[in-house]
Amino acid sequence: MSVIMVVFLVTVLPMRLDYFLAHSAGLTRKEAKRLISGGAVTVEGEAKPKANLQLRPDQAVALHGEPVQRPRQRYLMLHKPAGVVCSTDDPEHRTVLDLLPAELRPDLHPAGRLDRDTTGLVLLTSDGQWSHRLTSPNHQCGKRYRVTCTDPVSDEDLQALADGILLRGEDSPTLPAQVEWVNAHTLRLTITEGRYHQVKRMLAACGNKVVGLHREQIGDIVLDADLAPGEYRVLTEDEIAGI
Repeated sequence: MSVIMVVFLVTVLPMRLDYFLAHSAGLTRKEAKRLISGGAVTVEGEAKPKANLQLRPDQAVALHGEPVQRPRQRYLMLHKPAGVVCSTDDPEHRTVLDLLPAELRPDLHPAGRLDRDTTGLVLLTSDGQWSHRLTSPNHQCGKRYRVTCTDPVSDEDLQALADGILLRGEDSPTLPAQVEWVNAHTLRLTITEGRYHQVKRMLAACGNKVVGLHREQIGDIVLDADLAPGEYRVLTEDEIAGI
């Protein structure tokens, strides 16, 4: 049996060696780990690296030998309309993936979620670790919403939102939010957590009701003003690297 040599460069964000190998060579994680522990894999020429090694973008990985192209990760922004769910599959409602051409859908998932009636920025990717950077509480990635309420928002409400609010049924208050007054019934609210229905519950704790919720920004990525509801575009390299 001939020996196959696979060599490729890590050209994206750091990721675990076993995940990288599995994703690149069409292996299961278990098979990748077995090859790593068996000495079939080298990193920068060194044998038997750890399966959980976080590869840097400039490190070369080899598996016995022949060059292989790593599947290119994809990153999109989508202007989500109301009535669409942030899911890869739903038997009752249109999903964000249904808004894309069929050839773009494989391996994509929404990095974070919006309620079905909430509109605005959704990020879609095939990169699980990049998605984790967006959604992990440890990274505290800010998300800015335009919030429309039934009743006028008072100065006291704005201060309470900025200080942090104890939500019904929870033991700890929300983290301090950035708040910007737009008009009597509208504000911009930036939060770094992702609690269940958090924005709606924060305003409910102030005695108000959210009737319109639109996400404008995630981290440094701002929803493109040229995208109509249901439209998408590929993220720029700067946008991808900014997360």
